[in-house]
Amino acid sequence: MSGTPVPRDVPARPPSVTSVQAPGPAAALAAASAHYLRGEPIDMSALAAELGVGRATLYRWVGSREQLLGAVLAEMTERTYGVATRGVGGAGPDRILRILDRFMHAVVDAEPLKAFTEREPRLFIRLATMPGTIEDRATELLTRELQAEIDRGVMRVPLPTRTLAQAIVRVADSFMYAHFLGGNRPEIDQALEVVELLLRPCAGGRPGAGRNGRGIPGPA
Repeated sequence: MSGTPVPRDVPARPPSVTSVQAPGPAAALAAASAHYLRGEPIDMSALAAELGVGRATLYRWVGSREQLLGAVLAEMTERTYGVATRGVGGAGPDRILRILDRFMHAVVDAEPLKAFTEREPRLFIRLATMPGTIEDRATELLTRELQAEIDRGVMRVPLPTRTLAQAIVRVADSFMYAHFLGGNRPEIDQALEVVELLLRPCAGGRPGAGRNGRGIPGPA
């Protein structure tokens, strides 16, 4: 569920950040994100030159290249997740499953992510599936979504909400990126089936009518 690309309705070529932002960590992240969205590699020397600073300054702002890439992918996770939640109906587990379905399909279909994983598949899988910035961002987003359903009275969670969110993120990652771990393709349907098993005991409102009789929703 983490390490995702920008959604389709975000421009592929955003304006140059250096023309609208003072040099600093935010400008470095924005410039790196622009390269990512264009399917370009992120080179620290070239990025420092683009920002008009030395490499030492850039590293002081963003940490290592891996840390910068993690921040870029975490930002893309949040953007994609925001789009995936728009207009999603349902309530409780039904709504969460609809969001995850849309989110995971957006991830595996996105061209920027395909370009990155073709160049550096091992780096991507390490960044996306290990505890760190990307998993933390995805967990925070899902925690808020779960808590909103709890506050609406349509879910009951018998454990800390963040713990459940983190478990769902890790399940989603393991199936969504199965093709990087020796599988043949992403396994989104399988991920949704497992997540449904995690969420089924949490249902506290109207049961959703799912496809195949499993409670997994169809397209929103």
